[in-house]
Amino acid sequence: MSQFLLSEVVDKVATIRLNRPEKLNAFTDDMIAAWIDLLERYRTADDVHVIVITGSGRAFSTGGDVGKFADYAANTAAGIKARLTENVQRLVLKVREIDKPVIAAVNGLATGGGVDVALMCDVRFAARSARLAETYVRMGLIPGAGGAYFLPRLVGAAKALELFWSSEPIGAEEALRIGLVNRVFDDDRLAEETQAFARKLAQGAPLAMRLVKKILYQGLESDLRAALDLAASNMPVVRMSEDHKEAVAAFREKREPVFTGR
Repeated sequence: MSQFLLSEVVDKVATIRLNRPEKLNAFTDDMIAAWIDLLERYRTADDVHVIVITGSGRAFSTGGDVGKFADYAANTAAGIKARLTENVQRLVLKVREIDKPVIAAVNGLATGGGVDVALMCDVRFAARSARLAETYVRMGLIPGAGGAYFLPRLVGAAKALELFWSSEPIGAEEALRIGLVNRVFDDDRLAEETQAFARKLAQGAPLAMRLVKKILYQGLESDLRAALDLAASNMPVVRMSEDHKEAVAAFREKREPVFTGR
């Protein structure tokens, strides 16, 4: 485990905190490797139903460590590609491999790859003082961590290009208006509100939530008939589950259901 990552599991919610505040939580190769290992552990952990990613200090993350960029520029073309695919792009794929809810709590500044980390999560909550900027073009770069894939799916192609080309930061309220984040909270309420939402999800039917995530994301990449067939194919799994039986019994008995994920 990297010293730059803090994690804990409480009430079936795993929280991963980027902990390099003096560098605005810019990530290093070792940090990403440890992050991927941690995500894999939580992906398969029975006591984890929801994952929250947030940052320490005044930033969520400013992406890759700019202090290392000169080293990367001196690399070969093949080396640059290999480093990208074997490093931060593995993080993107690992987050999307997880079938549990993954929530980003954007506690402050998020730029470049830091924005892309938030984008690869399922849901984004932001502190009112948060500022987000896709700063790649300003650095003479292109988004390599999935930003060009995720951002237009949230805000549309034209708005995404505006944000990429200008590199201008936007505030939390504007991010909410354009659909980049789901909710905005006062700074001192962000962690509490995010945890409350995560705990609520963690008490839900985990099998149904995982399959909803699966058919939603696959549906975005398929036509209507394929999406309907995917739903029909997965319906027997949930209809025959113990969680569904428990939900029906709880409804009849006018009580809250207790789900086991079976």
